[in-house]
Amino acid sequence: MFIGDAKHLGECKDQKIPSLAEDDLKKMNKNKKLVKKLAKQYGAFLASASLIRKIPRLLGPGLNKAGKFPAVLGANENISEKVESVKASVKFALKSKKSLCLGVPIANLGMSPRDIANNITLAVNFVVTLLPKGWQQIKRLYIKSTMGPPQRIYGF
Repeated sequence: MFIGDAKHLGECKDQKIPSLAEDDLKKMNKNKKLVKKLAKQYGAFLASASLIRKIPRLLGPGLNKAGKFPAVLGANENISEKVESVKASVKFALKSKKSLCLGVPIANLGMSPRDIANNITLAVNFVVTLLPKGWQQIKRLYIKSTMGPPQRIYGF
């Protein structure tokens, strides 16, 4: 879903990307149910740089609470490329503050074993760079399919 100004909205209509204008956001009038419904309807949001600061005032905290605050699209960026990069990206979020467990989708059935291995390596290395002490803070790593048993790939 794209939230944008007049220039970007025209491009979105040409490329058949769902989009909203500033007036559409004003009509929601910070209605929590409508904002929540909007957040559930789409996986990710993009917004024009000119509108990004107005979104909290127009919609309230609903998108932020859902973890779907829009990514910024600069004036010179290509919309279709940005949409594809957002579709291909995954957000890393801790399950709870007490235990430091992290669940991240890595692959799907249509991928080759080599692609799956590359995705696992990329994801693990990214998580390690986020930690202050790096690999010293990781005890064990497991991979698990949706219905299968977990398999330990690192640790004792």
